[in-house]
Amino acid sequence: MFYFIIKYVLTPFFWLLYRPMVKNLGRLFFRGRGILISNHFSVGDPIRLAMVAPRPIHFMAKQELFDTPVKRFFLNGMLAFPVYRKQADMLSLKQAMGVLERNHIFGIFPEGRRSLTGELDSFEKGAAFLALRCSSPIIPIYADPNWKKRGRVRMIIGEPIDPNEVAKTFAGRGVDAVTDAIRDSLQNLKNELERLP
Repeated sequence: MFYFIIKYVLTPFFWLLYRPMVKNLGRLFFRGRGILISNHFSVGDPIRLAMVAPRPIHFMAKQELFDTPVKRFFLNGMLAFPVYRKQADMLSLKQAMGVLERNHIFGIFPEGRRSLTGELDSFEKGAAFLALRCSSPIIPIYADPNWKKRGRVRMIIGEPIDPNEVAKTFAGRGVDAVTDAIRDSLQNLKNELERLP
């Protein structure tokens, strides 16, 4: 309930103030499960995605952000759950799988951390593993890290990636192949967005 109150109260102000340009927005209107992946350059990235996406997005957030009752209340209300980044966190993984198995939307930043330069960083394999494990389409989103200089939020939505289709020709290397496909897709979207006026 808290998520919907925040989203539907703030979304009109977001569109009015930041005048987002979202190319291929229609690709976010789909049924069933899906993994939204995006580049990561600021703490506001999950909020921007939530304001643009028509459906609620569940996110992982680093465990350190849940260190006070007020933060826990807010983050839990925004459909976020903690992940311990310094170790294999099976509980968080199971929670993410549960989100997808209920045919909801899960959002993840495959770089794993914010890019200090705005350029794409090295990619972790969690998104690819989840997509293959849950047979979930991946919807790539690239957001302009220099949006403040332009005075408006700019995003571009890529074509969905079918992880099973990608992995089937790479026996034993499915996770690596899907991770490469994710990175290639975001790089192509970055190049396309940079060519826009």
